[in-house]
Amino acid sequence: MRYLFIIAIFLTSLFSKNITINDLIKYYKDENYKKVCTKGILIFEKIKKDEKLVTMYALSCLKSDYIDRLAVPIVILKNSKEARANAAYFSTILAQKKLLYHALIDNIDISGLIFPKTDHIISKIFTLFVEKKYIFSDNTYIFNETDEKDIIYKLFLEKDKKPIKMVILKIKKGKIVETHKFW
Repeated sequence: MRYLFIIAIFLTSLFSKNITINDLIKYYKDENYKKVCTKGILIFEKIKKDEKLVTMYALSCLKSDYIDRLAVPIVILKNSKEARANAAYFSTILAQKKLLYHALIDNIDISGLIFPKTDHIISKIFTLFVEKKYIFSDNTYIFNETDEKDIIYKLFLEKDKKPIKMVILKIKKGKIVETHKFW
């Protein structure tokens, strides 16, 4: 067991040394957001002093549904007006996700909460959920009252594995066009 741990540490340090800031920027330009988020964490010490790089990392994590990874960038983004605005945006989405998850799993009423609206899917679902603009059927919340034509959202819990996952499906004209999983 000890040897596996040592090998894991060695491989992590080996791979993190091969990733550069330029690699992250290239992945971001190529819209490979998941790679920016998963590789960026390996060299976060190198990027944490540059708020533009931290924002790039945080946006990538947001776009690839790794919302919990926003916590550290939120704390770091404080030295400029733009950085503080980004931190507020990320904070809103992270809080909405946590509160929605808490409400679904622990049956907590969050209907009185008011948050700024953002363009992120969590924010859209959160707003519709607290306004009770859904139909609940077969353990699924169905949101029909959206600003988007021919689009509905379905929200349900995947309880087969730990942690329990919150799943959001975006459905256009009867076909799933996006799937998001959060915990």
